Amino acid sequence: MGRRRETTMNWRERIGTFVEGDRVQRVITGLIIFNAVTLGMETSPTLVEMMGGFLRAADTAVLSVFVLEIAGKLLYRGFGFFRNGWNVFDFIIVGIALVPSAGDLKVLRALRILRVLRLLSVVPQMRRVVQALLMAIPGIMSVALLILLIFYVGAVLSTNLYGQDFPEWFGNIGASMYTLFQVMTLESWSMGIVRPVMDEHPTAWIFFVPFILVTSFAVLNLFIGIIVDAMQAQETEEEERLHQDAEHILDETESVKDELVALRGEMKEMRRLLESRGGERES
Repeated sequence: MGRRRETTMNWRERIGTFVEGDRVQRVITGLIIFNAVTLGMETSPTLVEMMGGFLRAADTAVLSVFVLEIAGKLLYRGFGFFRNGWNVFDFIIVGIALVPSAGDLKVLRALRILRVLRLLSVVPQMRRVVQALLMAIPGIMSVALLILLIFYVGAVLSTNLYGQDFPEWFGNIGASMYTLFQVMTLESWSMGIVRPVMDEHPTAWIFFVPFILVTSFAVLNLFIGIIVDAMQAQETEEEERLHQDAEHILDETESVKDELVALRGEMKEMRRLLESRGGERES
C-alpha cells in the first residue's frame, strides 16, 4: 500500500515538474502569442473566408493545450492549486473559454481574447508589474479620494459660477464633474471650454488655471510616484529574498564543509586505530 502511494506521488511529481518546467512554460507563452494573432485574424472577414478552417482548428488546439496544462497542475497540486492567485487567474480565463458560445452566450465568444492576459501570469516581468500595481492599490485609493474631493469642490464652484450661462457644461454637478474631467485631461480645454467661458466671465482663468495645475500636474503625478515606489519596494524585497536564499545556501555549504572535516577526522582516527591494532597483532 505504501509503495503504491509513493508510486502515485512520484507520478504526480513528474507531471507537475514537466508542466511547470521552463520548457513547457516557454511553449505556453508562444501559444498565447500565437493565439492572440489568430484571434486578431478572425476579425478580418477576408482572412476568415480564406483561412477559417485553419483558424478554428488552431483555436481548438491551443485551448486544448491550455486545458491539459491546467489539468496537470491540478493533478499535481490538488486543492493547493487554488492557493496561488495566478493559478486561479489562469483557471478563470481558461474556464471562460470553455463556456459554449451559442445562443444567448454568443457574446462570450469575444471573451476568448482574454486568454492573451495569461501572459501576465506566465511572463515573470509582467507578473512583477502587476504585483507592484496590487501593492500600490492602498496609495492609489488615497490619491483617488483626494482627487475626487477636489473634483467635488470644483464641480460645486463651477456650477454656481457658470451653470446659468453654460448649462450644457455646468448645469448640474454631474455635468460639471464631466466637464472638469475633460479639462483635467487637457482635451480641447482651452478653445473648447475655457475661452468660451472667459468670453462671459473674463476672470474664469482664476478658477481653471489652478484647477489644471493641481489635477493634471500635481495629483496625477502622485499616481506615478506611488506605482514607481511600489515597484522599487518589490525589487528591494526580491533582492533581499535572493540575498537570504544565498546566505542560506552559503550556511548549508559551510555546514557540509564542517561535516566533511569532521568525517575526515573520524576516518583518520579510525585508520590510526586500525593500524595500531594491526601492529599489536603482528607483535
